[in-house]
Amino acid sequence: MRIVIAGGHGQIALRLERLLAARGDEVAGIIRKPEQADALRQLGAEPVVLDLESASVEEVAEQLRGADAAVFAAGAGPGSGAARKETVDKAAAVLFADAAVRAGVRRFVVVSSMGADPAHEGDEVFDVYQRAKGEADAYVRGLDALDWTILRPGMLTDEAGTGLVRLEAHTDRGPIPRDDVAAVLAELVENAATAGLTLELISGPVPVSVAVKSVAGN
Repeated sequence: MRIVIAGGHGQIALRLERLLAARGDEVAGIIRKPEQADALRQLGAEPVVLDLESASVEEVAEQLRGADAAVFAAGAGPGSGAARKETVDKAAAVLFADAAVRAGVRRFVVVSSMGADPAHEGDEVFDVYQRAKGEADAYVRGLDALDWTILRPGMLTDEAGTGLVRLEAHTDRGPIPRDDVAAVLAELVENAATAGLTLELISGPVPVSVAVKSVAGN
């Protein structure tokens, strides 16, 4: 498969790129800063320098043409203000989805956030983030040209992955290592039977591949 990842230098994306390249997929990561390129090359991924906050739909679509799947893993990051939650977590996700439609890439996986909701209330930065992610998710769900899956991880940690998760439409809140999020994404990308699902993810008792297969087609 050829897979294009938005937010290619993010902590989850770097882990995902390593996994996909290791299994023989052709991986491209969209990054904002040229100095991030070497990190992707070392993992076996192709760096694509493109700023999703200023790029046009056609510019992004050009990078997506010929891909088998697209993954939106970009985020403004914890140190950013409310404005970039709107321009990255919402607007860039919408742009990437529109570009996938234009490029004819049907398989589309979104890394969202547990609790994301377009009706989320509050004025704190985290509230804006949850609302922006929810609005982006709702937009993607409305695109019939995409076979989308939305993944909503719990509290992200840097602990070593266990390969054991709980992946369901609704889970309790809980932690999940970024390693395990990446492992689930790698399975979701190639399992189109999970299209149309919004899934929550935390650590649990089930091996990743079994967890993905168990929700596929539900």
